[in-house]
Amino acid sequence: MNRLPHPSLLPAVPGPGTRTPARQPSDLRVHVQRIQIDDLVVADPRSVLAHARAAAHADPDTAALVGYSPSTLLTLPAAATLLCALHSPDELSDMGLRIARHTTRVTGAAQHRSPVSLELSEAPE
Repeated sequence: MNRLPHPSLLPAVPGPGTRTPARQPSDLRVHVQRIQIDDLVVADPRSVLAHARAAAHADPDTAALVGYSPSTLLTLPAAATLLCALHSPDELSDMGLRIARHTTRVTGAAQHRSPVSLELSEAPE
């Protein structure tokens, strides 16, 4: 007579003949948007303009997107925009721009719910 062993005596891992069905990933239908904003301060305007002119000659397509053309002067806001598009924050500080405040804004929303927004802001000392 074959008797089944007590459940506490069964192995914890299923045997080779037993298969657990693979779980499908859940679709949550959540839309998330993350925006990072750096407020920059110009420490040396002449240095920023000089670096931006060099960057405009090296990458004229990106320079055209911020409104620079060889026939127009490069304004300080356009110069800063161009440098921010092409360089990292560490490189920007070497060029005369420094970060005054860094803000990260995250917004998430499910299909039938109002969006939830989180904002983290920090200013370097």
